[in-house]
Amino acid sequence: MSGMHTAFDLSFAHTEGRWALPGSWVGAPFPDVRIYQEIARTAERAGVGMLFFGDGSGIPDTWRGSMDAALEWGIQWPRQDMGPMVASMAAVTSRIGFGLTYSSTYHHPFTVARLLNSLDHVTGGRIAFNVVASARGADAANYGFAERMDHDERYDRLGEFMRVCRALWASVPAEAIIADRATGRFADPALIHPIDHVGTHFRVKGPLSSMPSPQGSPLLVQAGNSPKGIETSAEFVELVFGFGGLEGKRRHRAALDAALERAGRDASTVGILWATQAIVARTSREARELRDEVAAFWDPEAVGAFLSHNVGFDFATLPFRFTAGELVEAVRAGQGAQGGFVGALVAELGSDAVLTRDELFEHGWRHATGLDHTLCGSADQVADLLEEDFAAIGGRGGYMFSSPLAAPRGFTDLSELLVPELRRRGALAPAYPGRTLRENLAV
Repeated sequence: MSGMHTAFDLSFAHTEGRWALPGSWVGAPFPDVRIYQEIARTAERAGVGMLFFGDGSGIPDTWRGSMDAALEWGIQWPRQDMGPMVASMAAVTSRIGFGLTYSSTYHHPFTVARLLNSLDHVTGGRIAFNVVASARGADAANYGFAERMDHDERYDRLGEFMRVCRALWASVPAEAIIADRATGRFADPALIHPIDHVGTHFRVKGPLSSMPSPQGSPLLVQAGNSPKGIETSAEFVELVFGFGGLEGKRRHRAALDAALERAGRDASTVGILWATQAIVARTSREARELRDEVAAFWDPEAVGAFLSHNVGFDFATLPFRFTAGELVEAVRAGQGAQGGFVGALVAELGSDAVLTRDELFEHGWRHATGLDHTLCGSADQVADLLEEDFAAIGGRGGYMFSSPLAAPRGFTDLSELLVPELRRRGALAPAYPGRTLRENLAV
């Protein structure tokens, strides 16, 4: 079994009250670039493989049809385009990689392919691309969509989007660049070609008007865990983001392996980084005290705004009493996400379970905070749990850690306590064995 890879998820390092917790960015509030540079340098010293940024461009407004609760409590906002931030972090590091997210639902593949090519140059081959099929209504309205696309159509568009991007990245191969100073010839036109793509969603002539980048293309990652999402991503994905308990991880791994094999690919070469929230301190008592500080933030309106935004369904519209199965049907009818919180709830309780809105929100509070499944303890205790879990799911990948604590504190503790303990045990893959992010995160 290969060693674990590690990554940090910085998508929400400043939201949901983290900005005000002890250890937060006093004197350097979001989005001050210095705090991200500090996290990057600290993580690189520990040998962390990648810093990851999810994205969403809309302010949550599903709850009660208003963005007021999200604005008041800082739920999933504010969000910046982190591309420029990645460039600044790359300037103060040399080995750690960076993952960026762009939506295939709302962006054009030529724009994204060109942007990521440029960032791969800026970082020296350290860029990963997380492509998403956006389901949130707040995002849709910002791009002129009156309503969200249905689930399967979003993934059909994602598949075509990635075929266009990959063709564009291949349209100017490295060997086409001659750059002969003696003759003045810059490139061999016989090796550069249009892609002439005409599809359901896009028409793109090409070629890409950029130099071939250090990796040729960014490392391609994807997080969809629905059957359609897994099947679509099997064509191109090189690294997967997953989540869930042990049995859910096993099911995801098995479904991904089967999809990769159907696509004619070697499943052993595609790892999964499992989303894992962790609080690590010098003692278990200190870790529990930090967890209690996080729990104190959550107001019921904040929970409602968080759940409604991430599921894409206004939970305020539910009747007082309903079954879990009726909840699934209501979410499906509204084109919301049936996995995540809703899927986990049904898996835990069964579709016939009867819930009141208050009981739903108790489950929702645990989901929003993640504290019910947060690894919490000393570095030694958390490392034990990770080693046991990694062995149980058969390796091939590792963990993408998030922290409910303030930044930089939460990520500093992970870098200086947990990652060194895992390395001391020999549980980690070698740190930065290659030149590019693709080489460094290979399984």
